[in-house]
Amino acid sequence: MTQSSRSPSSNTPLTYRDAGVDIDAGNTVVERIKPLVKNSLRPEVMGGLGGFGALFDLSGKYREPVLVSGTDGVGTKLKLAQQLNRHDTIGIDLVGMCVNDVLVQGAEPLFFLDYFATGKLDVDTTVAVVGGIAKGCELAGCALIGGETAEMPDMYPPGEYDLAGFTVGAVEKAELLDGARVRQGDLLIGIASSGPHSNGYSLIRRIYQRAGSPADLDLDGTLLIDALMEPTRLYVKPILSLLRSEQKHAVHAMAHITGGGLSENIIRVIPAGLGLTIDTGAWARAPVFDWLQREGSIADTEMWRTFNCGIGFVLVVSPDSAAAIATELSRRQLQHWTIGEVVRSDDPSERVRIG
Repeated sequence: MTQSSRSPSSNTPLTYRDAGVDIDAGNTVVERIKPLVKNSLRPEVMGGLGGFGALFDLSGKYREPVLVSGTDGVGTKLKLAQQLNRHDTIGIDLVGMCVNDVLVQGAEPLFFLDYFATGKLDVDTTVAVVGGIAKGCELAGCALIGGETAEMPDMYPPGEYDLAGFTVGAVEKAELLDGARVRQGDLLIGIASSGPHSNGYSLIRRIYQRAGSPADLDLDGTLLIDALMEPTRLYVKPILSLLRSEQKHAVHAMAHITGGGLSENIIRVIPAGLGLTIDTGAWARAPVFDWLQREGSIADTEMWRTFNCGIGFVLVVSPDSAAAIATELSRRQLQHWTIGEVVRSDDPSERVRIG
């Protein structure tokens, strides 16, 4: 190409903003989220936002700490949040998916980092999302000590963004829950979920659209869309309190009911040679699950392996202590039911029986 054939604008100086990345908007986000993040900080946090790495001091809290880490996203519940312009609670879901996982092994979530990616940074949306993350961290007792906001033109359609999170927790080595104490005859205590949490939303959105997107449908006093967007329940503080009570040794294992539902999550903490029976008549499902099953013509087996169906967290406990555990859960305002039992299972293909 000769010099004369170039367009007049080919030599115009370009900036990063011309390419679609607004550094000033990113700096504005950081300044606006600082007071939100401050509410989640713990005494062990060293420094604040803005460094290249986040610092956390463990030296004064644990004797033999075992670090437990977890990472997750929110799945396609994000699509529904973006469709409805509801950005302030999706961050709670992000935190819940991570901290409830590390809680399963008895770990206290210590800190959290997030990753927010979008094609074009909208300051108000970003602040709303990160504000929800900070609120989730505050509710879980872990510190939001860092993260990344990535503006990537052409990677995402206008108005869309993606989220991921990462948490690190710690537990004393002697108090680690790994399922080794589970025995035949142990009971399953299921703790209520707040709704579908963040699982199965590709199917949920398909059903919702096929039903005509009836956002204002009344489900026993709750609008359908509110039931679908209800953020994930955070079990951290009440369960850690239980594990520090006189009943801590009665809890043999725990499970967070996420993708895979009831049929595929609890069994992950059950040793070989043992299985589960789950009585689905032991609790009343929230109306949103009945609506999903009816509108989607979903088979029972598909419901159990896709959704939590009203049970968001499960304790595997000694039968002799089940009544005392139930009392402790009631004191902590956690709705719960005895939903099943650990049984002998010699057939690896039939370790979970639900009915």
